[in-house]
Amino acid sequence: MTDSQAPAHAPAPTGTNPLAPAPAGARTAADVVTPELVAQLTKGVAGSGRTANHTPFTGEKLADLPESTPEDVAKAFDAARAAQAVWAKVPVRQRAAVLLRFHDLILARQAEVLDLIQLETGKARLHAHEEVQAVAVAARHYGRKAPAYLRPKRHAGAMPTLTRVTELRHPRGVVGQIAPWNYPLELSVGDALPAFAAGNAVVMKPDTETCLTALWARDLLIEAGLPADVFQVVLGEGPVVGPEVVRHADYVSFTGSTRTGREVAQGAAARLVGVSLELGGKNAMLVLDDADIEKAAAGAVRACFSSAGQLCISIERLYVHESIADAFVERFAARTKAMRLGRSLAYGADMGSLVGERQLETVTRHVDEAVEKGATVVAGGTARPDIGPYFYEPTILDGVEDAMAVCTEETFGPVVSIYRFKTEDEAVEHANGTPYGLNSSVWTKNGSRGRAVAARLRTGTVNVNEGYAPAYGSVQSPMGGMKDSGLGRRHGSEGILKYTEAQTVAQQRLLPMAPSLGMDDEKYAAFMSTSLRVMKALRLR
Repeated sequence: MTDSQAPAHAPAPTGTNPLAPAPAGARTAADVVTPELVAQLTKGVAGSGRTANHTPFTGEKLADLPESTPEDVAKAFDAARAAQAVWAKVPVRQRAAVLLRFHDLILARQAEVLDLIQLETGKARLHAHEEVQAVAVAARHYGRKAPAYLRPKRHAGAMPTLTRVTELRHPRGVVGQIAPWNYPLELSVGDALPAFAAGNAVVMKPDTETCLTALWARDLLIEAGLPADVFQVVLGEGPVVGPEVVRHADYVSFTGSTRTGREVAQGAAARLVGVSLELGGKNAMLVLDDADIEKAAAGAVRACFSSAGQLCISIERLYVHESIADAFVERFAARTKAMRLGRSLAYGADMGSLVGERQLETVTRHVDEAVEKGATVVAGGTARPDIGPYFYEPTILDGVEDAMAVCTEETFGPVVSIYRFKTEDEAVEHANGTPYGLNSSVWTKNGSRGRAVAARLRTGTVNVNEGYAPAYGSVQSPMGGMKDSGLGRRHGSEGILKYTEAQTVAQQRLLPMAPSLGMDDEKYAAFMSTSLRVMKALRLR
């Protein structure tokens, strides 16, 4: 038991500091978020109003920020549209080279952005580093692969040798991006990188509470060679600024709740513009009867409690075969109770804070209601205001039933429920028994069995013997949700081609696609019928 984690069920200690003494010269929020940094990062952000953001570690204000009006959003799109016309003419290899320079810069200067991510989200530093890893991988991938994804492609024509067909890819124009607070680097600039490589401009609305991270990334991209006007940022309340972004965009990229995603989709549909949505999840992990219990328990800690569970693809439902359930729960609980909570701008803590009051209220409500209705707290279950205003212990619940909100609603916090199953079919049925379909996880010593079970799960990604990182980190493959978890995909070819319009150019040569060479209509129809039979016999596609 660590001195920064109370035993399960124990009241949070009062009047004590559970954290080890801060090392000499430790950075504070004031050291990191200076007036000079805020002025630099917000340069060019239009806003006649003023707003602010705060750090979850203490609840204190981090920075005063400009607040954009609907008129400011319109001006940002005008500037982006003018810049995009020039940017689209830059050869794709030169655009991609910006991403490769950005890759090097973000790794070289990662300490700066790790501080910002921690201060704005409350994450442990290792979880903040996951964002650096993800963005670097995406920058490298699209920096290398964008020319191949976007190059003109030849296709077979309607009449072999006589019809030459080329598929071209054109940028959509100005992408409107609405980014969430939980992964302010990866889900902002990480999604914008392929849009830039494809020749688009981006007008981004990050969450105000975590906007300094996105603004820092914009500043770094400009240093890497991206024209400043190609990347616009607007700030403000979601219900005010978000619809304005949708109203002006040529394509919309949104990550957030399913409820808001439906509103974004309706706004885009009214204008007949495309949209990609990564939405909510109630992700399941299946521990089969032949799983390595120790590895599964360690993996469950990562899968359930990374970024304090505030991760769209984290696990909230844990299905364990009844023959190993007691042993698994014992090991999982022991690892969970040993986790270290902390708010230092340094490595060492296993979990950080929830982002704010709303998340804390949801987590508290779900756990308290479940306990009132008969669920058992196996580990955690307690807020920790002694560490910070929004800290909550990593929590395991047993005996959860359908009537409890924690069973069906997305908690988006460090809470997981344990369920036991008898057969593989039963586990798959329960895992699929939700409107969501974002991510899932299967644990077994038999890889072929794990892949077979994975194929039966209705989620956009499935990880075998890990929680979420292998699928998400494999950026050549698509990532996204089924059912109420979204539309479209990030990563791979789909992650960049969605930001383009496909155009088919077909050139007919020598003979027209019409009666010719003295043929009347009847002879032409007979000739074409014979030609179609021959093409099928020759196995032409």
